[in-house]
Order: sequence, then C-alpha cells, then structure tokens
Amino acid sequence: MKSAPHQRLVMVGDRDVLKELLRLRLVECGWRDQVKIICKDLIKENGQDISYDTLLSTVTSRARSLVPDSVKKELLQKIKTQLMAQAENLKI
Repeated sequence: MKSAPHQRLVMVGDRDVLKELLRLRLVECGWRDQVKIICKDLIKENGQDISYDTLLSTVTSRARSLVPDSVKKELLQKIKTQLMAQAENLKI
C-alpha cells in the first residue's frame, strides 16, 4: 500500500516532475554510467547465464549506495517543499 504523501504527490502530478529531476541529476553526476559499468562487469563475470533477478538484486544495492548525498538531499528538500505547499493549499 502506498503512503498518503506518495498518493498526494501522484494526484497532483508532482511525482513525475520529481522523477524527472532525479533522472536528470543522476545522469549529470555520472551515476547512470556507473550503473551501466556494474551491469556489464557482472555479465562478463557470470556470462550470459546470469538471470535478470540476480542481476537486478546485485545491481540495486550497489546502485543505491552510489547515489550522491547531494542528490538525495535536493530531492528530499523538493518533496518536503511540495508536501508543505499542498498542506497550505488544503488549509485555504
């Protein structure tokens, strides 16, 4: 079940804007290229026999740890700002 803040962001369309900002920041900092390299290296090590699930589970943990703190902080601040603005709109 999705959280209430998540549902509010989806309903007003802010979620898509935040996702696009995240995608842009991850490309800018080189994270996407790092994740591609990790995937290629895993496939080289394990051959073509590596399953999608194994690849995904291995890459996910590594990829999450590579997201720069500055990107996390910026996105968290944007989410807080959006939720506070929505709360203010509900008071009116």
